[in-house]
Amino acid sequence: MSISQVIPLAGQEPPATDPMARVRQMLAAKPDGVIEAIAREVGVPTLAVLEETPLGQRTAIAPERFEALWQELSNWGSVLFIVHTPDIVLECEGALPVGSFGHGYYNIHGDSPIGGHIKAENCRAIYLVDRLFHGRRSCSVQFFNGAGEAMFKVFVRRDASRALIAEQVTLFEGLKTSFA
Repeated sequence: MSISQVIPLAGQEPPATDPMARVRQMLAAKPDGVIEAIAREVGVPTLAVLEETPLGQRTAIAPERFEALWQELSNWGSVLFIVHTPDIVLECEGALPVGSFGHGYYNIHGDSPIGGHIKAENCRAIYLVDRLFHGRRSCSVQFFNGAGEAMFKVFVRRDASRALIAEQVTLFEGLKTSFA
């Protein structure tokens, strides 16, 4: 083992051995990085990493408000719906159909490419996330299961010039007062 592996260079902190200390170091080094990538690298749930971001970047919503929140989001027009797993980042643009409970699921069907059945009872945390992502502001509503992994995310869309759609940003900001 060389001395450089034992003694950090001047001005550098030694690598953290505590997983959450390592998460904090990684967020400090790249505050606009991908939360899931940090979680997987460190071996902690995605939600644990999100909860280490500054308070101004996340606002909790009670998971019991799932249906009311979904109903509100269904009025936003076309959004970006993302499912991010270790194997795929699935992105779908469309309006969120109004849903209803039945047969153990929150069922969403309508004139949209977004449809299916959500096991809403598995939702254990919901966050409004307003943070930089690769240098650009990103606004999303993220739904987490009991394992601390994202079930899915609903993002404010961008226009042709890659700017956030102002009307949806206003609606997103409104969620902070009406749901938090």
